[in-house]
Amino acid sequence: MGKVSTRDIRKLKGTRPVVCVTAYDSTMAGLASEAGIDLILVGDTLGPMQLGFETTVPVTVPMMLQAASSVVRAKPNSLVVADIPFGVVRRSTDYVLEVCCRFMQEAGVDAVKIEGGEDLAPVIATLTASGVPVLGHIGLLPQQVYQLGGYRKFGKTEEQRVQLIRDAQALEQAGVFAIVCEMVAAETATAVSEAIGVPTIGIGSGVGCDGQVLVSTDMLGLTSGYVPSFVKQYANLRSTIADAFKSYASDVRERKFPS
Repeated sequence: MGKVSTRDIRKLKGTRPVVCVTAYDSTMAGLASEAGIDLILVGDTLGPMQLGFETTVPVTVPMMLQAASSVVRAKPNSLVVADIPFGVVRRSTDYVLEVCCRFMQEAGVDAVKIEGGEDLAPVIATLTASGVPVLGHIGLLPQQVYQLGGYRKFGKTEEQRVQLIRDAQALEQAGVFAIVCEMVAAETATAVSEAIGVPTIGIGSGVGCDGQVLVSTDMLGLTSGYVPSFVKQYANLRSTIADAFKSYASDVRERKFPS
């Protein structure tokens, strides 16, 4: 299997679902690539999953650049996409382009992800016209959690449904190669998927999307505390690692290691 491109992701629309997970370091990225994962997202979930923040809001450009660089150094065959962190896309278009170019030139990612719908289409159009591949993101926008007053489902009302379809169509027109639909009501997510020609990648949005993404620490059972109800845990590595640490500590204290 060769290196996955944005064109490859687009071509999966109507053929098979896109498989995507998050990764924040070389080790996890290498494992994801070996498993044949299509797309590795260097998410700003780095904040709550790795750095101890409560939300993604405190995550900065330097933090994301470091994580993205680590993922890229694993040389994964998966497409590598990095989140553009909070606040960047609300500044001048020139500044947004400069930051996105840093992610591609300094970190070596294949594309960037930007949260926002119809209102950000002009900025995204400028990026894609400048050669920056963009993954869109609609529905729940975690970077706006304080404005929203918490995490909730979108697309439950007809008005929200219509707006989400408009958002997706505007992003497609702006040149995105795919769109993440987060916490969108399943029927609405299906309608969005049917209304556009690029793949939708769902997270908490049902099976009607053209692919799925999960936070790796959630699906591997590494997360402490709250785990979203839509997550399927494919392992319980937190327990496995804790048991290994306990066994190591016991062996050292009882002088069984080194033997």
